[in-house]
Amino acid sequence: NNPVTKQGSVIKKDITALTPAMQAVIGDYVSEDYKNRAQGYDWVGVMVRADGNEQVAIKVRARSDLKKPTCQFDGKATLMGQDEAHGVIFQTTANNNQIFFQFKENTLTIDAQESDALSYFCSGGASLAGKYQKLQGPLELSLPL
Repeated sequence: NNPVTKQGSVIKKDITALTPAMQAVIGDYVSEDYKNRAQGYDWVGVMVRADGNEQVAIKVRARSDLKKPTCQFDGKATLMGQDEAHGVIFQTTANNNQIFFQFKENTLTIDAQESDALSYFCSGGASLAGKYQKLQGPLELSLPL
């Protein structure tokens, strides 16, 4: 959601204005089976975008090119803290449950106070809980034809 000037050009947000912790966490993260998406494997992608210096907007999407997506989540999480041992941790509340997003060494770990609460956002027995690796490039939500 970048603002647009009266002339219609988009004003880009300056990533260098963000704290080092925020710069480190923003990006796209994927489940392990993303690398096998061409073979029809299910996968989940997590898009993390800055929303100020202490909050991130998080969108979780599952593959949608071959079948109905299995997981979906949209929310904002607030910075809880950071240290060397745990990395950077954000939290949000959804369905009366605390959800934690831990970022450390290019890995995002999603967990909750009650881990079965993360199944609410998925179908077919899937869950948002787990580890996701940061991509070097943008997330591809569908395969090229």
